[in-house]
Amino acid sequence: MIRAYHRPTTLEDALSLLESDGAAVLAGGTSLIASGAATAVVDLQDLDLSTIGLADDRIAIGAMARIRDIVDSDLVPLILRDLARREAPNTIRNAATVGGTIASRDPESELVAGLLVHDTRVTIVTGDGPHTVALPDYLAAPTPGIITEITIERGGASQARRTGRTPADRPIVMAVARRTDDGEVRVALTGIAAFPVLVDAGGLAAFDPPADFRGTTEYRRHLAETLAARVTSAVGESI
Repeated sequence: MIRAYHRPTTLEDALSLLESDGAAVLAGGTSLIASGAATAVVDLQDLDLSTIGLADDRIAIGAMARIRDIVDSDLVPLILRDLARREAPNTIRNAATVGGTIASRDPESELVAGLLVHDTRVTIVTGDGPHTVALPDYLAAPTPGIITEITIERGGASQARRTGRTPADRPIVMAVARRTDDGEVRVALTGIAAFPVLVDAGGLAAFDPPADFRGTTEYRRHLAETLAARVTSAVGESI
């Protein structure tokens, strides 16, 4: 049960408040409130972390940018705008944030999979200052602190494929591939691990996808192999 609500105006104050037992970051609140895990929340909406712009040769997205902002931004690659649209219903897109979506590490997040193939880097502020880590590293071992920004690589050509029980369902397994301007092909998958993952050719055998009512481990692995082959072929390479 939440017993305390804080709305700091500086990152320093936010970090200090998070040192209290049971305190957690409140971004969009779509996951935190439902979980009931926090007894105190630190609301970040007054910290000016919601802008989307260019930073050198990359796109910088504030952690408090809403999923709907990704959908509406002409700066964001079209594939990511489409994946953001599919991430959640409109009511959730209007509240959920980019930083919260990453921090949630949802194994079925199509948007996070798309961010993986765009060489996303995550900036986290801790008591020691800002730290920037690659998104795959953050997902594997989240850095404690406050996510303030992500940056993504521009350019390239991307394709996504998915399989679900119905077109409206979240996919059982989804694959997205991107060929960079330098010709490198990156592939990410949802539904085969504890969080969306980058995979390479021949590496799917190492995964042991979790079974559920939608499919067995073997079925998910088969979907992963099939969809990975389709998206890599679609961007101009076989796997």
